[in-house]
Amino acid sequence: MKTRKQQTLSKKKRADHRPAQRSAAPRRPAAARRKTAGRAKVASTPAIQSRARADGPLTLAADCTVAQAETLKSELASRLHESGPVAVDVSALQCIDTAGLQLLAAFVRDRRAAGRVVEWRGRAAALDAAAGVLGLNGMLELSGEVGR
Repeated sequence: MKTRKQQTLSKKKRADHRPAQRSAAPRRPAAARRKTAGRAKVASTPAIQSRARADGPLTLAADCTVAQAETLKSELASRLHESGPVAVDVSALQCIDTAGLQLLAAFVRDRRAAGRVVEWRGRAAALDAAAGVLGLNGMLELSGEVGR
């Protein structure tokens, strides 16, 4: 049951809500608008900080979440077949979600299957905590790695 104040506010909202006049230009479908908005968000918050050279360490940004997953995935894919060890610097990492952790786990798994090494540089409490919750510390080989 609504109070009188809530009823009055509801009436005002209905009275103020007038359909906007539509322009002659056709509207894009909602799915196209969502895709464009998602791309802009990913591009504005990169998951990888720029690196000085191709064989240098892969430096993760402060946020490694689903919003940056596409960028992170492409960077990891470009490093997957490098012959030497790939160093991943996590010292700036402050937030990682399941999507980011899943990409890192798949990268480590694929590198290990090919007989290649991933070296962790720095320490990130967020990575340790998220990997611990999901039981991925052993798979990611987070403890006792070079540079940790």
